[in-house]
Amino acid sequence: MPYKEKPIEKKYFTIGEVAKELGVATSLIRFWETQFDFIRPKKNAKGNRKYTQDDLKKLKLVYHLVKEKGYTLQGAYEHIKASKDSIDDKAEMVASLKRIREFLMEMKNNLP
Repeated sequence: MPYKEKPIEKKYFTIGEVAKELGVATSLIRFWETQFDFIRPKKNAKGNRKYTQDDLKKLKLVYHLVKEKGYTLQGAYEHIKASKDSIDDKAEMVASLKRIREFLMEMKNNLP
């Protein structure tokens, strides 16, 4: 049986990588940090932000609520605070549904 390597999972992301993943400007990411107190990336000695997978999940949830669902920043904040225990579950579910949708769209596009 051939050995299968596990894909390397990054521990930290730069603000540029996060912005590219979400399709937004880096300034919006920095702004959201000021509005949502639960988004606190680590900073290195130079002050560069280093986002974890958890930070990325939280930002994706904020993006989903604000950009896709049309919540105001205050509404998104209150929604997340009210359902704090399920933030990870919701973020994971949204990501999973997006992957399924992309897969289905790809299948649709490959039909004769």
